[in-house]
Amino acid sequence: MSISNRKPGEKKEAPTEPLKRSIAGCMKAIARKQDLEVTFASDRPAMMGDKVRLPDPPRRLTSQDVSILRGYSDSMALRLACHDGTLHRKLAPEGQAARAVFDAVEQARVESIGSRRMSGVASNITAMLEDKYHRGGKYEEITDRADAPLEDAIALMVRERLTGRRPPPSAAKIVDLWRDFIEDRAGRNLDGLLKNIESQRDFARSVRDLLSSLDMADEAALDSEDEENEDDNETEQEQQQGEGESEQESQGDRAETEISEDSSDEMEEGATEDADGPSGELPDEADEADSENASESWRPPSRHNEARGPDYKAFTTRFDEVIHAEDLCDADELTRLRAYLDKQLAHLQGVVGRLANRLQRRLLAQQNRAWEFDLEEGTLDPARLPRVVMDPFQPLSFKQEQDTNFRDTVVTLLLDNSGSMRGRPITVAATCADILARTLERCGVKVEILGFTTRAWKGGQSRESWLQSGKPANPGRLNDLRHIVYKSADAPWRRARKNLGLMMREGLLKENIDGEALDWAHKRLLGRPEQRRILMVISDGAPVDDSTLSVNPGNYLERHLRFIIEDIETRSPVELIAIGIGHDVTRYYRRAVTIVDAEELGGVMTEKLAELFEENPPAAGRAPRRAFA
Repeated sequence: MSISNRKPGEKKEAPTEPLKRSIAGCMKAIARKQDLEVTFASDRPAMMGDKVRLPDPPRRLTSQDVSILRGYSDSMALRLACHDGTLHRKLAPEGQAARAVFDAVEQARVESIGSRRMSGVASNITAMLEDKYHRGGKYEEITDRADAPLEDAIALMVRERLTGRRPPPSAAKIVDLWRDFIEDRAGRNLDGLLKNIESQRDFARSVRDLLSSLDMADEAALDSEDEENEDDNETEQEQQQGEGESEQESQGDRAETEISEDSSDEMEEGATEDADGPSGELPDEADEADSENASESWRPPSRHNEARGPDYKAFTTRFDEVIHAEDLCDADELTRLRAYLDKQLAHLQGVVGRLANRLQRRLLAQQNRAWEFDLEEGTLDPARLPRVVMDPFQPLSFKQEQDTNFRDTVVTLLLDNSGSMRGRPITVAATCADILARTLERCGVKVEILGFTTRAWKGGQSRESWLQSGKPANPGRLNDLRHIVYKSADAPWRRARKNLGLMMREGLLKENIDGEALDWAHKRLLGRPEQRRILMVISDGAPVDDSTLSVNPGNYLERHLRFIIEDIETRSPVELIAIGIGHDVTRYYRRAVTIVDAEELGGVMTEKLAELFEENPPAAGRAPRRAFA
């Protein structure tokens, strides 16, 4: 006979609920944030401010699953406890490659602090890193440095110096390919990092010295005024760390005894920047959103002696393509992929649909009918008929409806089709684009849906052509572009509906070269006859193409993207807005929104479009920075 303490009608608690509560409690203790909001979902781990999302534990748990999930939670909690986002932003280099190393090494520092204090945390983070690199499946057999991310190699070597733990087996090849190079040039810098592990400012300075040894430092140096300001930040941070050290140890160890057998199902290989550890793309901007100074600097200053834009080139455009979605696969496959997309987000259709209906009502409310009367042609005005009856010699009177301004509008949705969007982000983006296109079409607004990616990983035919030409230096963009037209502005929604299913096709999503894609979408809009043109970009990261960045300066793609954005925002009649999924795009775009969860996308898209239609087209100039959690 079984005895249950459940009240009548109360649902049975899921087996993983105790684990979730324990992990949430442990995170709050390590992060010293009792108001930390911890949620679990079948999506990539993410962190934005005081909100954290972790993967849902699978029903059949193993001890390894538990360690991996706890590794992600410990990594995030340590970042909250030991990292100052504002200070990090001040000290960070500008170049993309140097910034990637700087971010990755800072994450290695905060994880090493916890690993040195608590052996359980060290084991969890090791399990998390092993899972991360093993899931990628592309690092265990590599033989070329071009395939091994330098930032990951440096971060793993820093962790090795700080904790004594060797890189996980799945990442050993990455470190082995770079170890001699790094040790030869920056071995002394690595040896000196341990003494500064508790001081973020001093540690960051040591990392800048390390970058100089590797010839990766940019020309911008810290000025004395910044250094004085940073002294105050560092003192406050060290006091906080000292006060919380004993609490972390006791709470962390206690939480370790509580948690023993549970954790993660599908943590996708692109697991978010905040949680991934040494991923090279840790968005400290998430922490910066709450800082008082965040609105003062919406993008890092560019260097005056740096050529922007005109020096950007493609090694060859012979293999690039602009292609319609229906030409990439046959009609039957498109139908199957569309059905799969609908099935994946059946529950989201209603939510986004309600948001779209709200947008439609707000737009239609602006269509206050205005008429011109007493015209010689148009629609017969019945209100004037009595006078014709009374006086047959009176001419018939006609009227004509005046068009509202926003009807003469076209909206382009430019979707990032890169590999990091794989899974839920691209599924939600496709569904939201579909529903919004239908909504705006009902309101008389034309919509174009575009996507951008590359035809191949690691350069494709462009790289092969470069190799055959003898590897000339500074070749420029070195990959084959693929720009996809899912729906043209003049095509009706019903005809293009199936095309969005193409985003579910395995192998479609590859690299992202944002600058050229943005320029392409912008030029298409300039060719439209509509008076008002709006371009909305949806992306989850900075431009990345390993082939191009391996043979050009590390900030090559990012610098071009900034040039294109500035050109559009200051010189073009096109209104530009960006939405970042788990990535702070406010450092690139003047008008931008950052979201954590892909499922927020529908609400943010409808809200921003409604705002645009409710206001007059803004004059060119600086717009305030905005970030939505």
